Amino acid sequence: MDITQYFDLDLTTLLIATTVLGLVVGSFLNVVIYRLPLMMQRENYNYCAELFACADKQVEEQAKQPLYFNLAYPASHCPACKHTLSVWENIPIVSYWRQKGRCIQCKTKISVRYPLVEFSSACLSLVTAWQIGADAALLPALCLTWALLALSLIDFDHQLLPDDITLPFIWIGVICSFFALYTDLHSSVIGVMVGYLSLWSLYWAFKLLTGKEGMGYGDFKLLAMLGAWLGWQSLPLILLLSSVAGTLIGIGLILIKKHDRNIPIPFGPYLAIAGWVALLWGPALNQAYYSISF
Repeated sequence: MDITQYFDLDLTTLLIATTVLGLVVGSFLNVVIYRLPLMMQRENYNYCAELFACADKQVEEQAKQPLYFNLAYPASHCPACKHTLSVWENIPIVSYWRQKGRCIQCKTKISVRYPLVEFSSACLSLVTAWQIGADAALLPALCLTWALLALSLIDFDHQLLPDDITLPFIWIGVICSFFALYTDLHSSVIGVMVGYLSLWSLYWAFKLLTGKEGMGYGDFKLLAMLGAWLGWQSLPLILLLSSVAGTLIGIGLILIKKHDRNIPIPFGPYLAIAGWVALLWGPALNQAYYSISF
């Protein structure tokens, strides 16, 4: 009996294992969400310093930062006192609870966002495993789920959707379609083209009419990525769901938090939410829509 057959017989074991894995990955996602934009910023500063011979003080200071700064180095540490975290301080959620949300050395308050990301990763992983089950499509679906969570929070913080995530996942989606895990190869390739060009066309139409930029190029790549995974047939549903989510949440931010209407609201998180919903329930939603329409 292989492991897939075992998990198929014991769904509880699969769900527990997936939830624990989601917690561990969620801890790593905190690193990605925080460091990847900094890595990109430092790379841009170093490029500018080289191009303009450090004419700007800010560029010059950034160029002096350590050359080795990535997702693995330096080790996780307290941003206030630089205390390097031990293994016990890196246990998802538990370490935050035991330390009462503070650094054990300098007692600086730790953002509650860290355990929330870990908890969200665990919950999303659990739902994904519950919906897909012990199938070859489960592990890629979990990877896509984690990528969408990271992209959502990076875009929320920086209005940025890194190519380091979107571009590799476009190719992973195409590879998955080669094995027909979520869609066929033909639909996947068309999904990449239609996903990118649809928002690209909307972007230029809006810019020509208003003189303003309504969205960024990262949104085009994100929709192309979802098209690669789910096929062009899922794109209308994704756009519909993301538009509804964006409208409701945007109105809520304006009314509840008195969000300035002139401050742009990132569209990436809404695309990510819609893409994840389409991944798990897309066929059922499409069938329900067409049954109501016709």
